Parts: sequence; structure tokens; C-alpha cells
Amino acid sequence: MVKAHVFTHELVAGRYRLVDVVHREANRVCWYGKAADGAAQRPYLLTQIDFRADPDNDSAQRTTARIIRMSETMGQLCPGAVATVVDAVEENGTLWIVTEWIEGTPLGELLAQEGTFNYVRAARIGLELLDVLEAAHGQGITHGELSPGQVFVRDRGSVVVTGFGLAGATLAPRLTAPSYASPEQARDERIGPAADLWALGAILYTMVEGRPPFRDRDRPEATLKGVDRLPLRTPVHAGPLTQTVLGLLRKNSRERLTRPVVREALQRVLTEDPDTLAESVPRPRLRGNYTAAWHAAPPWGRRAMAAGTALAVVTVAVAALAATHRLPGLGTSSSESAPRPSPSLSAPESRTDGTTAPSASAAPSTSPSASVISPSPSGSPSASAQPQAFVRYSAPEGFSVDLPKGWKRVNTHRVGNLSYRVTFGASGDPRTLAITYSTVLGPDPVAVWRDDVEPELQKEVGYQRIGEIKATTYEGHKAADMEWRSTVDGTRVRTFGRGFLLGGGRGFSLRWTTPNAEWDTSANQQALATFLRTFSPSSG
Repeated sequence: MVKAHVFTHELVAGRYRLVDVVHREANRVCWYGKAADGAAQRPYLLTQIDFRADPDNDSAQRTTARIIRMSETMGQLCPGAVATVVDAVEENGTLWIVTEWIEGTPLGELLAQEGTFNYVRAARIGLELLDVLEAAHGQGITHGELSPGQVFVRDRGSVVVTGFGLAGATLAPRLTAPSYASPEQARDERIGPAADLWALGAILYTMVEGRPPFRDRDRPEATLKGVDRLPLRTPVHAGPLTQTVLGLLRKNSRERLTRPVVREALQRVLTEDPDTLAESVPRPRLRGNYTAAWHAAPPWGRRAMAAGTALAVVTVAVAALAATHRLPGLGTSSSESAPRPSPSLSAPESRTDGTTAPSASAAPSTSPSASVISPSPSGSPSASAQPQAFVRYSAPEGFSVDLPKGWKRVNTHRVGNLSYRVTFGASGDPRTLAITYSTVLGPDPVAVWRDDVEPELQKEVGYQRIGEIKATTYEGHKAADMEWRSTVDGTRVRTFGRGFLLGGGRGFSLRWTTPNAEWDTSANQQALATFLRTFSPSSG
């Protein structure tokens, strides 16, 4: 750790007098200082960092020039939101960065004073940080050192970011706040914008939990090892920010949430709770009231990914469609996976006028891994009746699909513009089809099922996955299939889920649920084959 061993009567570079310590982090100390000469005694913020570059003058000059140049660039991109560096000097193995004084408090100090922030206040600060990062990343600039000590919060609530230009300038800066370093930094790998997104997630985590996701240890190397290797402790006070934080803190940089997804998620937190937002900025100490309001919210608004409670998709991250609603005759629509469509499964054609005409045979599935479970002659009579009639349904949300005649929408859940889930069924029919659209999906549909959906499914009574999660394609899109059994209201059910990606974080999933005993009947296979054959997004 950097020790504040400088005597306040000594001058830094012969020009700046140190007055008092403002904030400390593992390997950084921020000072309030003043110019040594001049009648105005203008105040400055001086940041003290160990300098471990080569001790030659050229190396020190390159480092200081880089920091000043980066400050000028960021000042043009984000006027008022990035601290202005007026000087940078190396002296006796210490790098001093001098910025104009910021009329605000380091975020780390605010957290030390207040403990935690409510999730609305955290989202607002996170959104301002995202604005700065987005401007920097658009110009190919990575901060690489973001931490609560590099974020100053003005009295009126806006933030100012310091520390641009440090990453790569010396051998030491990545260790200035090791508990906020990304796993790739911990491994001493090349970093990019994803490292800043990790740091943003770590800061959001710290604001709502009152501690960083990975605690500081005695040595920076030990802290970095923990960042790289230890599992993340799921936040318990993040509320609707939970999945955003988890999505930003993915160890694999390629799986982290993208900036547009994070922006929409943070904005959603603010717009869905304007009263809390209005109160939270000037009076963060009222956090307890906001927490109470949070717990009073309906379950589907509190949890970002309860896939095991009728959530019909491979939604990930902030898609807060964790519905716990139960459907007539079935309950929670978590059932086992269905068979894939086959050319041998016949399904009626739907006419544009809403009537149906029999089809010679259903078209083959576009999935190269399609397989069919053979019909069982001993199936339930209700499910093995004559081939069903299907009618085309066009949803206003932007998709269409052929449904069994008499079926209608029985449930609709939305999370603003982020995602929605529509569940279809019929009175007296225990089967359901759920279709979900999300704008916050990760790049790997298998990982979405495995890492985001299955952990919630495992909380369901009698959950049992059937086989492996299978990567496939669907209409030319990356897709994955997952099947499982569970028990709902005393009934053993089986579900097949297929999720596929449209690009840009967008994607759909279809989830078909039936009683387990009726799973392999010809009627149920026909229905699934028809759904997969006829489902079509309006665009994408």
C-alpha cells in the first residue's frame, strides 16, 4: 500500500503543498493540496501512486505526457464529467497526478460514511459512469483503473471521473485498487473495454452491498488471485440490479453484458421507480424505506431470472421476468423438454382467414440435431386424440405462431422494453406454450440455459434435467435446447425449451410444457413440431 509518508511542509515538485489526505485505496492516496506560490493559493487534488516504470527520465516523461494528453482528450469528450489534469510529475519513485480541485466527495468516502446506497441511487451513479465509459470506448480509450476512489460525487449528485491515462502508463497502476481489477487484469493479460465494464459492475456491487465483490487481502497479488479464481458471492441487496451486476461480473470478458444492455437496464430501474429516484438523490440515508418498498414489490419485478417459475425463455441478465404465477390446471409452467419436430409429424396448414386446412406433413425442423420421441400407444386418451386443428396467431409484440384451435393468451409479463413473456393455453388443458423475447441475452445460448436459467430451475420441487443442453441452430440462428422434469402442484411435468439468438443481445425462446405422463403422445409431439415449424419473429 502507498504510505502517506510525505510531510505536509514539503513541496511536491517544488510547486504543490500537501494539506490533508482526502481518500486512500490499496495503492493510491489522494491529497488536498495548494499551489506553493501565488496569492490565490489555488486548491488542487494530488494523487500519489507508486511509480515502477524504468527509472530513466524518458520513461517518466512519456508517462506524464500520456496522462496529460489523455486528460485533454477525455475533457473534450466529456466536459465536466472527467477531472482536468494540470500537471503530472515523477519524483523519487512516486507518480503525482495533479488535477483541478473537485467540489465533491470520493465515492469510496461516501460509502465509508453511509455504508450502502439504495439500488436506485446506485443505478443513477452507474448510468453516469456508463456515459463516460461509452464516450471513452467510442474513441478506443480504456480507463483500466476505475474504482470508487476514481469517482467523485458532487453535492448535487453528478459524478466526476479521474484516472484516465494510467492504464499501461506504468507497471503498477493496475494494482492501485486490485479488488476492482478484472480477471484478465489479474492474469496480467491485455485489457479492453470489457475490463471497465467489470469495474462498473464491481462498483455497483459495492454501492448496494457495502463491500467489493472480492475483498482486499494483505497483498495485492493475493487479492488479484481471488478476483481471478474465487466464485462471486451473489449480492443480496441489489434488488432489480442483481442480474445487471452478475452479468457485468462474468469472469469471461466475452460473456459480460454490453453497454447498450446495461444502459437499458439501469434506465429501467430509474423509470420504473420515479418516486424512489426523486427521494434517493438528496436523502440517501432513507435507504431503509426503499428497501421496504422493494420487498413489497411483486415477485416478477424483484427477481431478474427466475426461470424455474414459468419463465419461458433463456433470458439472461436484467430480463426480470421471474414470474411465479401459476396457470389453471398446471401451475408453474416448468416442465420437461419436448421432442424436436420431424418430417413424419403432420400438422394442419393455417389459412390467412384464421381457418385451418390439413397438411400432408409438417416441414422438417431447421435444427440439425432434431430428434423425435416415438409416440406411445399407451398415452393418455385426452392427449392422443385425432390430429388437432391449428390457427395462426399474430402477436402485437412482433411474432406469430400456429396454436391449437381454442387456445388463447393466458398470461403476459413485461419488463419495460427489455423483455416480455406470453403464455398460451386453454381452459381444461394442462399444457402450456410460453414465448419470451429478450434484449439482454449473452452470446452463447448454451451458457444462458446453463448459467442463468438452470440455477433457478434447481430450486423447483423435483427438478431433474434430461440429458445435456444441446447447441443447435434454428432458422439459421444460434440456438440451444434444454429439457427437464419438475413437480408443480403435485403433478409431474416435463418441459422442452429452445432459445435462439437474433443478434445484438436479442432473442426468443419457446417453452412447451405438458404433464409428464402425456409427454410422448402423438398430439403433444404434433403440437411441438407445429410450434417450432411455424414460429416466426416479425423482424430480426
